[in-house]
Amino acid sequence: MEFNVKHGALETIKCGCLVVAVSEGKTLSGPAADLDNVCGGQISAALTSGDLSGKAGQTLMLFALPGIAAQRVLLIGSGKDEPLNDRAWRRLAQKALATLKQGAASDAVFAFAGLPVKDRDLYAQTRLLVETCHDGLYQFDQFKSKKADKPKLKKIALWTADKADATALKRAINQGAAIGEGMRLTRDLGNLPGNVCTPTYLAKEAKALAKLHKELEVEVLEEKDMKALGMGALLSVSAGSVEPAKLIRISYNGGKAKEQPHVLVGKGITFDTGGISIKPAATMDEMKYDMCGAATVFGVIKAVVAMQLPINLVGLIASAENMPSGTATKPGDIVTTMSGQTVEILNTDAEGRLVLCDTLTYAERFKPASVVDIATLTGACIVALGGNTSGLMGNNDELVQQLLDAGIQASDRAWQLPLFEEYQEQLDSPFADMANIGGPKAGTITAGCFLSRYAKAYRWAHLDIAGTAWISGGKDKGATGRPVPLLTQYLLDQANA
Repeated sequence: MEFNVKHGALETIKCGCLVVAVSEGKTLSGPAADLDNVCGGQISAALTSGDLSGKAGQTLMLFALPGIAAQRVLLIGSGKDEPLNDRAWRRLAQKALATLKQGAASDAVFAFAGLPVKDRDLYAQTRLLVETCHDGLYQFDQFKSKKADKPKLKKIALWTADKADATALKRAINQGAAIGEGMRLTRDLGNLPGNVCTPTYLAKEAKALAKLHKELEVEVLEEKDMKALGMGALLSVSAGSVEPAKLIRISYNGGKAKEQPHVLVGKGITFDTGGISIKPAATMDEMKYDMCGAATVFGVIKAVVAMQLPINLVGLIASAENMPSGTATKPGDIVTTMSGQTVEILNTDAEGRLVLCDTLTYAERFKPASVVDIATLTGACIVALGGNTSGLMGNNDELVQQLLDAGIQASDRAWQLPLFEEYQEQLDSPFADMANIGGPKAGTITAGCFLSRYAKAYRWAHLDIAGTAWISGGKDKGATGRPVPLLTQYLLDQANA
């Protein structure tokens, strides 16, 4: 989709469809009122006749209005005459896009200028609009023999009456498009089936990304390399699978040569059966999404490269397949991590923390400014926060607050959970330094406690995206692309700082 900026008298703009918001009530305002004056009151007549009330989500398409150059005018209800919240703003954009996708217009102009959105300036609300449109245009049909029909809509312009606004709008469009493309890559990888998306496949995708962008450097550690480094925890997860584990490093050097990099660590379990502690069969197909943390790292890096942010960034992807077999790790086995700490594996379905803990130790060599790991780690996070909010923990209050603020700004929110010392006691083991689970209580927090033991050398935060990385079940099942917006906003903030 191509996005651009239009300015000038709205009635003179030639396009397939002009999209205008109308609030509840009988009195028009803003662009709708201006157009109504030009076309002889036909828009207000539609309200008076009851064809449109202005309630949120209502639409009415008008054709060939006199005095207006656009072929069509799509009126869309914005609800009560008050500032919209993020959710209402997204829904307005989604409804407009859904209507346009079903129509014959190849281009559209959104005339939403002056429509207020709470706590968002022109740049912020425009970027959110662009990201929402990218999300609404996403299709994943590469495994269907009959492809979905592509919408005729190819171009969207954002209108402003003031030419001075063009700079902010263009910046919002460019950054929104970069984040949208990053989310698309994350969704594509997440939606791939486990027989295609293996650790080896992710390694090839990393190399392909680096081939496209000269700013990237890729290194892939094989199992023999990990064994030499002492990564006993990570290798214990892949022990039952014929698919070899991979530790993938993608480096982007956009900052100064000696500037400390920010590090993103992604959980990349390309399929999770639970291992010997096997999962129930129901919805096990969705365990292909257990690599969405890794997919997020890919998406964020793609967005950062597109924006050419002046920072240094390292993406570490810990990828393995968790399968039961005669060689699989068993409950009760004890492994030695790269850090030298030992772990009694009480449940092989708590495998994400095992691949992450060795990768967090590996991250020390980059002397990072910050480390954020991203993982579909615990079902307990879904119980606690549902599917709307990611769980967040960390060892540095400033870093945690920066991520919380970035989530609000990006409309991709997280919620902080505690890492109190008392929770650490639940990981006690009589046979090793720790167990890999802490019992039925506070499962998300004890998972964070486990990871914290491997992240003491730097500022660290953990994002549990088990509830937000994909939509479960039904016709809308699929990867969401979250938390690419949150993490990209965090890195934007770091670059600006």
